Amino acid sequence: MRTKFVTPVRVTCVRAIPVHMTLIALLSLAACGDSTRSAADESSEKIAFAATREGVDAAPQVGQDQNGERPATITDVDLELTLLERDNPVRELPGRMVGHDMSLAQTRNPPDPERARLGRWLYYDTRLSADGSISCATCHRPENGFSEPTPVSTGIDGQMGGRKAPSFLNAAFAFYEPTFWDGRAADLEEQAKGPIENPIEMGDTHTAVVDKIAASPGYRHFFERAFGDDEVDIDRIAHAIADYERTRVSGNSRYDRFKEYDEEEDGPLAEPLLSAQEELGHDLFFGDAKCATCHVGNHFTDSLFHNLGVGWDANSNELADLGRYVVTEQEADKGAFKTPGLREVTRRAPYMHDGSMATLRDVMVHYSIGGHANPQLSPKMEKLDLTDEQIDALVAFMGALEGEGWMDEPPTLFPR
Repeated sequence: MRTKFVTPVRVTCVRAIPVHMTLIALLSLAACGDSTRSAADESSEKIAFAATREGVDAAPQVGQDQNGERPATITDVDLELTLLERDNPVRELPGRMVGHDMSLAQTRNPPDPERARLGRWLYYDTRLSADGSISCATCHRPENGFSEPTPVSTGIDGQMGGRKAPSFLNAAFAFYEPTFWDGRAADLEEQAKGPIENPIEMGDTHTAVVDKIAASPGYRHFFERAFGDDEVDIDRIAHAIADYERTRVSGNSRYDRFKEYDEEEDGPLAEPLLSAQEELGHDLFFGDAKCATCHVGNHFTDSLFHNLGVGWDANSNELADLGRYVVTEQEADKGAFKTPGLREVTRRAPYMHDGSMATLRDVMVHYSIGGHANPQLSPKMEKLDLTDEQIDALVAFMGALEGEGWMDEPPTLFPR
């Protein structure tokens, strides 16, 4: 599915405006009318910008003075950059959110606001794919917690991958940085590079993508803002995308407020933060169900790799996907995949690396039976024999992990 964009917006009737006038005045005049202008003036002064996937399309025509010379004005490029700035402004890093021990600025590799703003454009820009149809957001969709609603991803020409796109929410706080289900990328920067050259994902080359982005004066301006000069290379593209991804943080969930609530300090509650069923699920999660053995800490992941028996075929005695083993070639890593975080997990069905479990209840049942036995099954997988009531309570508790601060949508305008 392609990233959707809003209906084209047109800004008309902008005159040649002296540089010393404020940008506010410039934007106010964008919808102006002037009955004293001639038809020739109106024709020469008319300007249009169209919001499209490729950026701002129409080249403006700015009026000349009586001597036929262009006066000192806010230029066409200035106007385009002003509109881009207004549509996708630099956002300061938030402070510590409820549910987190630190702020983004205190993390191991804090994102830079200018780079994150640049990365937001690049993340949603389909020009990073060979045929202009796929962006990072095609598979890592905001509305699905930056995952996707399908069992596996679909790339250019409708090609199907073998795994579901994992979420990167709260990746800035990860215990260990390796990414992808099998940990083949050392960090978010390396992860951003991989799909661009994968022939069944974005199907392009790093060289071609760099050339496309470098050909955009608008992009070069914002590369200079983010990096100090306007050089475009694949490392900078990946760094910007990674910094944008690091800003996607979920916190302040009902569970977080429940955990930090102090009746003496905060006073009585009008209603409980967790229902009785959710509180039972909470107690099971951190107790007899042993979920917190792997889904540990504020981000509910140990960032490690485990074989849960997913994809094991008892008839052929084979795993459909060897997982981490392909990276390490260690026998113990066969069928092992990275523990996903659980914030916004309710938005990410279907589940597991192969999308083989349609609901969270299916996931809980899988854990309850101890997974599917195989030679590399994690010793942490134990038969739990949970009751239906307990399974339902655990599923309910997952809903209490829905937070805020992470959602986003594509920019309306892109640098051209």
